[in-house]
Amino acid sequence: MGKDDRKGKRVDRNSRTATRVPELGYYIIVTDTEETEKNYFEGLRDTIPEEIRGRIVIKVKETSTKDLVEIAQELRNEDPQYRKPWIVFDRDQVKNFDDIIHRAEKIDIEVGWSNPCIEIWFFSYFESIPNINESWKCCDKFADLYFKKTGQKYEKASKEIYMKLNQYGNEDKAIERSKRKMIQLEADCSKRPSLMHTGNTVFKLIDEIKSKIKI
Repeated sequence: MGKDDRKGKRVDRNSRTATRVPELGYYIIVTDTEETEKNYFEGLRDTIPEEIRGRIVIKVKETSTKDLVEIAQELRNEDPQYRKPWIVFDRDQVKNFDDIIHRAEKIDIEVGWSNPCIEIWFFSYFESIPNINESWKCCDKFADLYFKKTGQKYEKASKEIYMKLNQYGNEDKAIERSKRKMIQLEADCSKRPSLMHTGNTVFKLIDEIKSKIKI
């Protein structure tokens, strides 16, 4: 039998619509930027084939660097049985970079970090990752490379960045290049992310999502 709702109307259990669980994953991506990372991941989301858009969900949320872990945890707690949270951020000038990563991983929140900046991941779409420690230099050098490869000026706020990287670069090679770089960094230096210059773990998130989209 059904039961009464708050207005006294009888609700048949067979008429209730159960929440559809996206079986390929519900990704909550929390970033500390309003432009580059947000536009990149929304671009990825928009490439999901129409026929599986109900089976995989990608939501992007922006917040301050200091609140990344807390916001990701709050969003996961809304539907903890199937939401998978990631925080995505750069080392740049973040002094407690390692601590944020540690706090996230301690409560099973995945982390896509870049050292020194997200452009170090973008580099890998086009060529092997260069040795650059400073964020400003990384951005400048990537802008030069981007213009060389595309004939267009690099705009950090571009909503087409994901599309352009895939149009002129190669995502599968980007993932492989980043994997090799991380293996090298883990062998050569401390495993503290703040010391792993030119490394990133953003590729892990992309690799995981792309493997599901290709199903």
